Amino acid sequence: MNEIGGQPNRIEKNTKIKGDIISEADFRIDGKLDGNVKTSGKVVIGKGGYIHGKVECVNADIEGSFNGELTVSDLLSLKASAVIEGNVTVSKLAVEPGATFNASCTMKGKGGTSNSPGTSKGSSITSQGGSGSTGGFKSSVGSTSSSSANERAKAS
Repeated sequence: MNEIGGQPNRIEKNTKIKGDIISEADFRIDGKLDGNVKTSGKVVIGKGGYIHGKVECVNADIEGSFNGELTVSDLLSLKASAVIEGNVTVSKLAVEPGATFNASCTMKGKGGTSNSPGTSKGSSITSQGGSGSTGGFKSSVGSTSSSSANERAKAS
């Protein structure tokens, strides 16, 4: 984790916090947080970590569990052990096989606007093979379900 906004913060396992956190530095959560996190850095939820609440950050790596509203302005990376539930807004999404992604997902471009269905301009989905549980998650990247969607993607 980088230290642009200061020293990284860490909530260790066997630690439970109830409340809101606002910081410019990165956060790693290996314990349990019932509340909100807002940072201009990166949020990492370790394998045993859990957040229930609202998270706003630039990047996020999740190995543990999250339930709530997650807003990531750049890259959200879900590891194989991740369990995500709730509402997610991202620019870029990477999902490892085995991750559980039971969330409503909105992908936004760099300007903060939603992308039209069938296009991938400004956003990307990276799947690393295999079959993970993806709940209501649908991706049109690499599919041939609609020739008109493919034509729009080629035109842009």
